Formats: sequence, C-alpha cells, structure tokens
Amino acid sequence: MAVDEANPRTSAGLRLDEAFEAARPAGRLERVFGTRDFFRLWIAQVVSATGDWLGLFATIALADQLAPEGSRSTAIAIVLATRVAPGFFLATAVGVIVDRLNRKRVMVACDLGRAAVLVSLPFVDTLVGLVIASVLLELLTMMWQPAKEATVPNLVPRDKLTAANSLNVAAAYGMFPVAAGLAALLAKAAEAMSDEGWVTTLRLNEEGLAFYVDGLSFLVTALIIWRIAIPTRSRDERRAGERRSLDLGGAIRELREGWRLVGKNPIVRSVNVGLATAVMGAGMVFLLGARFVDEVIVGREADFHAVLFSLGVGMAVGVGAASALQNRINRTRGFTSALIGAGTVLLAAASVDRLSLMIPLVVLLGMLAGPSYVLGFTLLHENVDNEVRGRVFSALLVLVRLCVLIALAVGGVLADLLDGLSQRWWDGAVSVLGARVELPGVRLTMWLAGLIIVVAGALATWSLRSGGRDAAKAASDSPDPGP
Repeated sequence: MAVDEANPRTSAGLRLDEAFEAARPAGRLERVFGTRDFFRLWIAQVVSATGDWLGLFATIALADQLAPEGSRSTAIAIVLATRVAPGFFLATAVGVIVDRLNRKRVMVACDLGRAAVLVSLPFVDTLVGLVIASVLLELLTMMWQPAKEATVPNLVPRDKLTAANSLNVAAAYGMFPVAAGLAALLAKAAEAMSDEGWVTTLRLNEEGLAFYVDGLSFLVTALIIWRIAIPTRSRDERRAGERRSLDLGGAIRELREGWRLVGKNPIVRSVNVGLATAVMGAGMVFLLGARFVDEVIVGREADFHAVLFSLGVGMAVGVGAASALQNRINRTRGFTSALIGAGTVLLAAASVDRLSLMIPLVVLLGMLAGPSYVLGFTLLHENVDNEVRGRVFSALLVLVRLCVLIALAVGGVLADLLDGLSQRWWDGAVSVLGARVELPGVRLTMWLAGLIIVVAGALATWSLRSGGRDAAKAASDSPDPGP
C-alpha cells in the first residue's frame, strides 16, 4: 500500500488531515491555535523563550564580571559570538541529524540538557568555562529548534499554518520584555538576600538566580512536550531523512543560491540589505548597552535592566501595531521609514546622559525596530515564490548571523579604539553651545551603530527606487505586441 508522504499518518493510522477534522472541537482555543496539542507546544515555546532571554541577560552579566580588567567588551563579544557562530557553520548539518531521530525525544533531551548546563553556570568562575557552556547551550538549541519547526505541521491543520507561524514569532520575541522585567525582579531579590553562608555557597546572586530560574523553565518545557501526542513518522519518511548527507558547507551554499534567486527582485533585495545591515548596528547596541549605561548615564539611576525592559515594551507595542495595521499601510515605505526612524532615534538616545531622558527614546526605538522586522518578513512572504521561499529565508538568516558576528567581533574593539582617539584629540569631551558633551568610545560607537541603521534604511530605499526604474525601463524598451 502506497504511503502519502505529503500527508503522513498518525500512530493510529489516520491521515493527519482526517485526524485534525475528527479531533478538532469547536472551542475558542481551537479557533486560535488549531489544536490543543499545538497550544501546549506554544506554551512550551513561551516558557522556553522567556528562559532563553533571561539566560542571555545573565550570561552577558557573568561575562562582564569574569572579564579581565579593561577587556569587558571583548569578553562579552566572545561569549555572544559562541551563541551565534555554531549556527552559522553547523545549522544545515544539525538539521540533517535531527531528521534522523525521534523529534519529541530530541526536544525533551535538549531541554533537559540545557537545564543541566544552566544550573551549573552559577559555579563557573572562568571565561573559558562560560564559553564552553555557551557552545553547549547553542548546540542544544540548534537541535531543539528544527525539531520543533518540523513538528508544527503535524499538530496544526493546513489552513492554520500561517497563524501558527505568527504565534511562534510572538512567542519567541514577545517574551523579551517579560524576561527583562523578570531579570530586574531577580536582581532586586538578590540584593535583598542576607550574606548568609548558604546564599554564598549556592551562588544566589543576581546571575545565579537568573540561571536557576532559566534551568527550571527548561524542565517545565520538557514536561509539557513529553505530554504532547506528536504523530510518529512513516518508515519512508525516516528513510528519506537517513539518505540526506551531512553538508557542513550548506550555509555558504544557501547564502549564494538564495541571493542568486532574489537578486532581480528589488523588494526582496531591499529587505535583505536593510535587515542584514540593520542587524549589524543592533548587534553593537546589544554588545555595548550595559557598558554605555555604566559609563555615560549619570547618578545612581543607571539601570540596564530598565533600559532592556523599555526596549522590550516598545518592541511588543510596535510588533502588535504593525501586525494589526500592516494591511492598511504601504509596507515597503513603512519598512524603510521604520529603519531610518530607528537609526535616528538611536542617535538621539546615545546623545543623552540621564535615564529619564533615555527611557522614552528607547521605547520609541523598540516601537520602530519591531515593525521593521514584521514588515520586512511580510514583504518576503508576499514577493517570493513558494518553491524558493525556504532558500531565500535560509540565505537571509545566514546573512543576519554573519552580520551579527561582524558586529560582535568589531564592536568592543572599536569602542576601545575610539575611546583612545577621543582622549587624544578632544580630551574625552567637547563643548557644544557652552555645554560639555562627554565623548567616550562607547558613545561614539553607539552613534556609529545608529548611523549604520540609518544607512541600512537608505540602502533599502535606494534598492527599491533603482529596481522600480529598471522595471520601468524594461517595460518601455519591450516591443509593443500590437493588437
């Protein structure tokens, strides 16, 4: 009996579309999420994403503590690079490995492994140990994500896949402000604890509490996923996965092929250029944000957690507004305008020295950065043919990782270099209209990051206009077919 590989069967022998129709109640939950099993997976993603963000904040803080004197930015850059580099080089190979295994077991095992690594991090006292732990976390995350993505179509009816993808994006990025607020609460809790011996022994400081809560989040995620009824794959599907060979050069190949496929489409080209270049500037902001608050914001009000929370709130508002209004606005113009606006606001935010002035600007920055992401991906979905869409998105994601790596590699070094030049040329400050303006290297680098994002928006605008002119010229040069 032939197997319909496009529509695999559940363990009970039903085709997936038949199983969906037979088991789909008519409640509000199913109308939004499609099935209760996907709702459970989505809850697992919400918990996991919150832990991911919280762990990332704590990792940056721990790298800052473990860094040698004068090398804070370099240490943070190294640790962050270890969270990005494995995906750039190994994502394709890891996807092949996951396709050969039971996806449910892969996700549960990865969550348990991440929990084990995280609860050990409070006791890491060297930068090398933190780097090794970061690599392990990234490898486990790289296995969890493709297993999850491949599972979603087996839990959601075909007509709900688009909504499911939107819910997945909301789970991944919508937890940023929640995690930032939770990090701030844990920091206050650590400050309130007395200096008892057991507190020191268990490393219940700000970072330690964050790592423990993060580890607990992955234990909860593993339990949720274990209880989900995920359909097993057919024998033919497993054999097809085993026939795929490991390809360590797949990332470079996908990057080249994806750009070849979309090079003639001005809208897709502008989104790729705009998002990738903007991510380079954003990477510098993420790398140097804590250092900027410490060195530039005056008084006791300096609090990087407040800045992160404000950015997350702004992004949540911006993403929600863009998702609700994207059918009522010009998406191409909105995309480029949001990029240019975000870069301009970042320039302004890096120019102030008080948190009360910086917070509103950071909220506005998030409100502009979020829509640029949503509108950019919407434009790609609308302007790329279905048969090449996967390769186009793979090319974009590889390019984004490359730009993040570049930002992490040069951001800290550039801040230190500009700091030395500022001291040599201007004694670290200049006078503007009678007011003294401090010019530390981190502020100059943040200005450069804002300028990069503005240039990204300008390049995207230019790409759209030049593509429009080329299309108009091609139309005018084509012969009139006549009546």
